[in-house]
Amino acid sequence: MTFLLYQLYSWFSRTRAMQVLLGLGVVTLIYFATRFLGLYMTSWILQELGTVLIVLIIVVFQAEIRQALYRFSLLRHLFDARRNEQGSHFQETAETIFNLAGSRTGAIVVFQRSESLADQMLNGVKLDCEVNPQILQTIFIDGTPLHDGAVLIKDGRIAAASCHLPLSVNSEVPQHFGTRHRAALGLSERSDAVVVVVSEERGEVSLAVGGELRRMATPAELIAALDEMINPVRETTRNSLPRMFFSNLLPKAAILLIVSVFWVLITSRQGQITTVMAPLRLHGLPDDMVLVKGLPEEVDVQLKSLSSLAPLPSRIDIAADVDLSEIHEGHNTIRIKASDFTLPSGMEMSSVTPAAIKVVAERKKRKTVPVKIVVRGTPKGMKNVIVAVDPATVVVEGPALQVAHIDFVATEEIDGTRLVKGKEYRANLLPPEKRVTVLREEPVIVRLMSRGKK
Repeated sequence: MTFLLYQLYSWFSRTRAMQVLLGLGVVTLIYFATRFLGLYMTSWILQELGTVLIVLIIVVFQAEIRQALYRFSLLRHLFDARRNEQGSHFQETAETIFNLAGSRTGAIVVFQRSESLADQMLNGVKLDCEVNPQILQTIFIDGTPLHDGAVLIKDGRIAAASCHLPLSVNSEVPQHFGTRHRAALGLSERSDAVVVVVSEERGEVSLAVGGELRRMATPAELIAALDEMINPVRETTRNSLPRMFFSNLLPKAAILLIVSVFWVLITSRQGQITTVMAPLRLHGLPDDMVLVKGLPEEVDVQLKSLSSLAPLPSRIDIAADVDLSEIHEGHNTIRIKASDFTLPSGMEMSSVTPAAIKVVAERKKRKTVPVKIVVRGTPKGMKNVIVAVDPATVVVEGPALQVAHIDFVATEEIDGTRLVKGKEYRANLLPPEKRVTVLREEPVIVRLMSRGKK
């Protein structure tokens, strides 16, 4: 983690992305501070803003993110068709650049290395020609169609001219540097390209690499720098490994300290075991079976925390999803498995008590029974009338033993004194048993009828 974070730091240390990341780090610290102090409204607002900020970062810094992913690609060199022909052109190219500086002609020459510059250099005119002094001088002469922009040298050839480069947003760039120097620094901040810039006002030649700009005094110095950066001779020296570890020691030590602190915080609750109650959720019961009894209704689960990133056991809601698809009629014993629980990341189940549950199932049965009207009182002034119901019978469904003892289904109690002949009334049916269901959702219709009339 220290190595990966240091690579990100070295790539983005002089770009606007690093400034935004530092600002987000401060906001994150404020968020945790507000949570620790119990400022719930402020922490909630910052948490909601965090979701939006992630989307904004992806949209605004998509070029930097794409470049970082490209740098992480270890296989990119297998697909790069690079040719080591640039070294033979550095002598003539350096002399031509200093000739342009002597005539106070502004120029930007970009040397592409391992990283692609397709997303950074825009609006260029493709050329694909050899590098020679005549072409370079012709391109940058004031008044020609291609003089305003940068020249891209790729694989030892001039690939494009009049290219637009991204400007640097570094506030520490000296004020006397113009647009050319800011463009050279901007491209070097976002890629590994080597950019040579010629000042039109001062006649100076500068080299921009990795967001840093240094002046080149002579063509020989420029040739040596290009040879070292573009076609380096990779030699392993005895002191290269110590130099690699001890260079930029302060940021490396700071990043190592930050990673260590987070590691301690993440593993601080590792191994902590807590017992929680988990209800049983039974599913998968066969269509021809009815569940009569299931014990117990809850189980005790011991949870082991693997990291402090996992939520507190008191704040999580877990349940055991028990599959009943394999049960048979009668008494069944079903073991509770770890796969029956869905746990958050960073937690695992140590044990469950009891380890098994007992359920009783019976075959499902249907039966048609009459509807019994429950009437309290008699209609006033009504003689020779009866109370009729429609429909007269309904179907009930449930465990076979319970359904066998059901002879009728009663309606809810009806006040007979309010019944009027010729009007219809609706009455709900009462369930006859706890696990027996009446297969009718609508109320029955009750009316008064003359005695003897069907």
